[in-house]
Amino acid sequence: MAKTIAVNAGSSSLKWQLYSMPEEVVIAKGIVERIGLNDSIFTIKYGDGQKFELVQDIENHEVAIHMLLEQLIKLNIIDKLEEITGAGHRIVAGGEHFKVSTIIDDAALKLVDDLAEFAPLHNPAEATVIRVFQKLLPETLNVGVFDTSFHTSMPAVNYLYSLPKQYYNDFAARKYGAHGTSHRYVSERAAELLGKPIEETKIITCHLGNGASITAVDGGKSIDTSMGFTPLAGLTMGTRSGDIDPSILPYLMDKLGLTDIKDMINILNKESGLLGISGVSSDMRDLLEASEENPDAGLAIEIFEDRVRKYIGSYIATMNGVDAIVFTAGIGENDADMRRNVINGLTWLGCDIDESKNNVRGEETVLSTENAKVKVFLIPTDEELMIARDVEALKK
Repeated sequence: MAKTIAVNAGSSSLKWQLYSMPEEVVIAKGIVERIGLNDSIFTIKYGDGQKFELVQDIENHEVAIHMLLEQLIKLNIIDKLEEITGAGHRIVAGGEHFKVSTIIDDAALKLVDDLAEFAPLHNPAEATVIRVFQKLLPETLNVGVFDTSFHTSMPAVNYLYSLPKQYYNDFAARKYGAHGTSHRYVSERAAELLGKPIEETKIITCHLGNGASITAVDGGKSIDTSMGFTPLAGLTMGTRSGDIDPSILPYLMDKLGLTDIKDMINILNKESGLLGISGVSSDMRDLLEASEENPDAGLAIEIFEDRVRKYIGSYIATMNGVDAIVFTAGIGENDADMRRNVINGLTWLGCDIDESKNNVRGEETVLSTENAKVKVFLIPTDEELMIARDVEALKK
């Protein structure tokens, strides 16, 4: 039986799920953490609650994939490697080249390498993983599924910055967005729950995790999204600042005695957001626990909720209406207080939360009241399934 593996390679990690296709049944899934560091963690979950875990140094992604394929056979998850007929690879930056998921041949792989300047921590690792799959599974179809591709439908009025247009013409400086596969999945599922063709819907999708973004999906197409040229823009996030006045950068560099802009960007990416405001943690769960005694932890939560609400409001204006608002990802799926607080600030548009329905974590649910004009959904995201579906579509 044909199988497809969905692969999500980070700079030091490798997440994956193995599907029986086209039935869309998950056979096994796992993660390799701390690749290139001491005490890497190799985990496979399969069968009826079975789990295989190994802690040892894993030098690089190639070694991790060798181990993964070897264990799939040793654990009798598959009989032979040839059963894996498709491999879908999540790739962060597709630029303007990749508007849809694409079969990765040598020319496409070179473009993935060239686009590394837009995602230096991710694209190189993802290109490496594809090369290893090409080597170990030469008959397997490799497909790139790009974080940015869903957002290539944005009109110029939304993706262009108000900079000299020559910078876009010469250097492709524009908004690209991210989390596209997640936004695509939950918007399609929301349309199903609405009982309407997605072409007839206006949906705002809120992917709220340590990294967070919001997208306006009009007629099934992304027309605007909160992340920008990089994932640093938009909402307040776990450690990312989100939107700020660029003039604050030279001001702070002068005050801090910094001379390299990379040091300032590092602060914005890794020391800001919820962590920077609270001084406690980048994890919303820690902030909720600390907020009763630490006012800055509570303030960080309020700022997060405020930015989410403002983006939702702006996208209602962009689309001239909305049929549904969707919460997904780690915070969106699990933080009932956040969902309630955000929606309670939007009741003017006929959007209300049913408290009994909202008392849920990680389960697909209609959260809005029976008579609400705007539906509110909790829809757990499933990027891996979207990747597997795109591979299956390109097999034909």
